Amino acid sequence: MISFPPFFGNMFGYLSRSYSQVQTDFSSNRVRRTFTDFFHELYQHIIVPSSPVRPRGDPSLLFVNAGMNQFKPIFLGAADPRSEMATYRRVVNSQKCVRAGGKHNDLEDVGRDVYHHTFFEMLGNWSFGDYFKEEACIMAWRLLTEEYRIPPERLYVSYFAGDATSGLPADEETRHIWLSMGVPSDHLLPFGMKDNFWEMGEIGPCGPCTEIHYDHIGGRNAASLVNADSPDVVEIWNLVFMQYNREADHSLRSLPQFSVDTGMGLERLVTVLQGQRSNYDTDLFTPLLSAIQQRSNCPEYRGRTGEADVGKVDMAYRVVADHVRTLSVCIADGVYPGMSGAELVLRRILRRAVRFSTEVLQAPEGALASLVPTVAHILGDAYPELHKESDRIMDIINENEAQFLSSLKQGRRVIDRTLQRLENNDTLFPVSVAWSLHRNLGFPLDLIGLMLEEQGLSVDQRALDVLLRCQVQTSVGDTLVHLDLHSLAQLQSGEVPHTDDSPKYHYSLAQDGKYVFQPCHATVQALYCGQTLVSEVSGGQRCGVVLDRTCFYAEQGGQSHDQGYFIRDGLPDVLYPVEAVQLAGGYVVHQVTAAEVLRKGDQVQLYLDEPQRLACMVKHTATHVLNFALRQLLGSSVEQRGSHVAADRLRFDFSVKGSLSIPQLQEIERSIHNIITENKAVYIEEVPLARAKDIPGLRTVDEVYPDPVRVVSVAVPVADLYDSQTDRWTSVELCCGTHLLTTGEIGDLVIISERQMVKGISRIVAVTGDDAREVCYIKARRHKTK
Repeated sequence: MISFPPFFGNMFGYLSRSYSQVQTDFSSNRVRRTFTDFFHELYQHIIVPSSPVRPRGDPSLLFVNAGMNQFKPIFLGAADPRSEMATYRRVVNSQKCVRAGGKHNDLEDVGRDVYHHTFFEMLGNWSFGDYFKEEACIMAWRLLTEEYRIPPERLYVSYFAGDATSGLPADEETRHIWLSMGVPSDHLLPFGMKDNFWEMGEIGPCGPCTEIHYDHIGGRNAASLVNADSPDVVEIWNLVFMQYNREADHSLRSLPQFSVDTGMGLERLVTVLQGQRSNYDTDLFTPLLSAIQQRSNCPEYRGRTGEADVGKVDMAYRVVADHVRTLSVCIADGVYPGMSGAELVLRRILRRAVRFSTEVLQAPEGALASLVPTVAHILGDAYPELHKESDRIMDIINENEAQFLSSLKQGRRVIDRTLQRLENNDTLFPVSVAWSLHRNLGFPLDLIGLMLEEQGLSVDQRALDVLLRCQVQTSVGDTLVHLDLHSLAQLQSGEVPHTDDSPKYHYSLAQDGKYVFQPCHATVQALYCGQTLVSEVSGGQRCGVVLDRTCFYAEQGGQSHDQGYFIRDGLPDVLYPVEAVQLAGGYVVHQVTAAEVLRKGDQVQLYLDEPQRLACMVKHTATHVLNFALRQLLGSSVEQRGSHVAADRLRFDFSVKGSLSIPQLQEIERSIHNIITENKAVYIEEVPLARAKDIPGLRTVDEVYPDPVRVVSVAVPVADLYDSQTDRWTSVELCCGTHLLTTGEIGDLVIISERQMVKGISRIVAVTGDDAREVCYIKARRHKTK
């Protein structure tokens, strides 16, 4: 017989009381606070704040997806002994989690039912070598039945039944604990490895678990519905007993220290305590649903699913409500919509939300971002960063929404035109069109599938998978199409004129502060495929395309190439992705995977990826200002030794004796900030090379320059630079890159690293704009913590 600690003395009398109904007086804030206070005040657990949803030094995760993620160093025995974490014995918290992308991905299910989410909160308590099974079970039962007042007859408990293959016995210890606590045997159920044995990964800590399930109906024996995917009987809490380690040879060894890791979804628990059947009917969502209805032209939310949800209106409500929570939490934690990893997943979530908001709910542009204050109102007590970052979150959502709506309109036209060309009995949508929408307009493949599903169509998934595999296997950096000497000679002997790439500089700054890039129409001059010049290429072929003129920037001078696509005249539905752009012997070669047939002489309209180009312009102008600030601080002996400008950051190599001190780096940042704040004009002019070399203070690098050459000057017109009497010392360089027209648009610049590459050569890596502000925020928090 198990003996219980003194503080459980009156527990059994409480369990013998009768319960008639679930209480409904629990707000979500009260539920969360009750959980942490219970373990903190009664059982001396340390309350540890939720970690950000961006994993801390864990490349195996896109997002934090479980409460235990931040404690993995303890489970793995890797916690720094000098850190506070190494002192943890009992811990409790509510952790922000995102399950979208990677192994745990609920994105596809969100909206289709009433309980899946991309963002959720995980309530958890942990013991690291302190208490174990008995105490964990007693604490859990007391919290559920006493503090939350859940009728015990509605609760069912599962435990590990053992596994002969693994040589693991049934967890009889846990079974006896529950029986001794008064749980009836018909409410205590054994299950195997799938349901009741938890593992961190292929290797690492693991162990049996015991789960507590809740019956929404009551007044019956629902044991047969446990772990049967019934919406009426749901798991609410999982208690994991870490007692083994999975070795590399798949064997199990007993851990030197046993631990407890529990997890209970806040959304599901609140649903139970508020007497609801849908997570979306709780106060975690109802204010959002009401706010969505106020901003849309749709009837109020009714909670329908499947065929009953005509027009998928209620699904759209759920998608928007869920996704704006995820966007708000992620952006507040420093994860922004982007082009790779977690950022790409967040971009996909945002675009899915925008599509349902604008097309299904008929909400105006900006409606999605306007929901952020409501999210902050609901979650801000627990996560105050949502209040602090609300304005920035809204700005980022609005900016990305505007970009996507432009793409969405074009994509919808592409789909509609394609549908008009299909025969009445066609059920398959052309793969080439679907792929161009995905590759060039940023349409997630699931969104394309959903849009087609509404039209009773589908796309050949097998063919799409082939294209996806090709994209992975043939990265741009490894398979660039290079014109060989013979092909270059052939072009020249055929008197094919060099590409006019001056349109890459044809942009201006509008009155509203946005850059306007002029359209560019061109003719296909040559096609290069398989190291041969050809007259045409077919759909799916990778090739180099030489045009008579182009607005695309070819990689040179340290600046990354442009991206984008072009459309063939007479075939507006198909987009040809421009994956890389190179300059070879005066010809600009656009690397393309042809979506349809492309022939020499075809007329095409070119479309830049404008945000990517603008980001490179920001970084390039910032690089010039950085170069100038270094000279101001260290003197004219500083020489540029290399640079690289990309959309996400800039890299600058320079000659210097030793590494720079922190005060020196701070002085450089202040100097740059002053130039940004003063919003200096950037002057660009082509001049004869010989004349350019007469400019006092001109900065050059060791490379061959064209003649005439472009001179880029900050604050001082190029014509004034020749005046030897001028006392205006400024940034002036020879540069073929694309630049901003004023320095204020850099926004901000922060140096994120500086180190010696080799003796006498240092490298600075810096970020600008929102990325720079995020770094400043993190630095400020660290300083405050210290």
